[in-house]
Amino acid sequence: MHTLDLELLRSLAAIVSHDSFAAAAVHLGRTQSAITQQMQRLEEQIGHPLFEKHGRQKRLTEHGQRLLTYARHMLAINDEAMRSLTQGQLEGMLRIGAPHDVADTMLPPLLTEVARTSPLLQLDIHVGRSPFLMASLKRGELDMAISNRADPELEGVVLRTSPTVWLCSASYIHQRDQPIPLIVADGPSIFRRIGHEALDQAGVAWTPRYTSSSLIGIKAALRAGLGVTARGVEQLDAGLRVLGLGDGMPRLPDLVYHLYVRSGQPGHATGLRDAEEPDAFAAHRIDALSAPRCASWRCLRRRAALSGCKHHAGLCFIASDRAGQPTVARHT
Repeated sequence: MHTLDLELLRSLAAIVSHDSFAAAAVHLGRTQSAITQQMQRLEEQIGHPLFEKHGRQKRLTEHGQRLLTYARHMLAINDEAMRSLTQGQLEGMLRIGAPHDVADTMLPPLLTEVARTSPLLQLDIHVGRSPFLMASLKRGELDMAISNRADPELEGVVLRTSPTVWLCSASYIHQRDQPIPLIVADGPSIFRRIGHEALDQAGVAWTPRYTSSSLIGIKAALRAGLGVTARGVEQLDAGLRVLGLGDGMPRLPDLVYHLYVRSGQPGHATGLRDAEEPDAFAAHRIDALSAPRCASWRCLRRRAALSGCKHHAGLCFIASDRAGQPTVARHT
């Protein structure tokens, strides 16, 4: 039986991740013709075409999709084995932030993966409102943060897409001929904004009924039957119900949750083997598993199983020491 070449599989995964042969070639440091030849060799190995033309682009065939699934698993196992055998353990303090909405849903799988991969790390968990967590991340007060806010200045990976729904108490009596009594967060709130926009665009009258600075306060008002709020479906429980199109409520957009990693400061780190290389300070990058510069930093693998994410990616970050300064890992 033939053995699949991991380098060929890595090129296949890069083509899909970067949406083209040319971009994959740049990412892997090869020529486009070399990538094309690799795919031809891979097709010869499995005996089926991997790509088919779709307009000006190429997309995976059914066999290509199946092989990609296996390729990602095989590369993940290979890369994790290499890290485990060659890089030692990561020590220090890792500061992770998560919004209240997903602190008990998306955060636990992430913590499990961190603890499994780097058991010597101390974890400092911050649960708060998303805009404040993002500000803390940019100020260097956090190393990682889960957020439903898109921020092109930060690098991150998608954890999952979550439906946004209209929530009310299970005993709430909805009156379609009356303005919607809204329960909202005070200060900056993406849920308040998308709720207002959806109602205004649909021409549905609303009135502010209750504001709170915390999710606990919002849920208390919901349970008391004071009104309706736009919130992630994760908040739905036995005491609440969803109002939908049949109730005259407009559809709400889904929200994408990212895991962002802070941008480090090269001058704060010490002991980095290849610090003189211009691209060495890549510890804050979230990149494909084959990122060539991650070897001298400690790479924390984020499995696709986390929160149902279908993307495979490596998480490269700098842990912080007890004083809150970034520090590279020590071999143990």
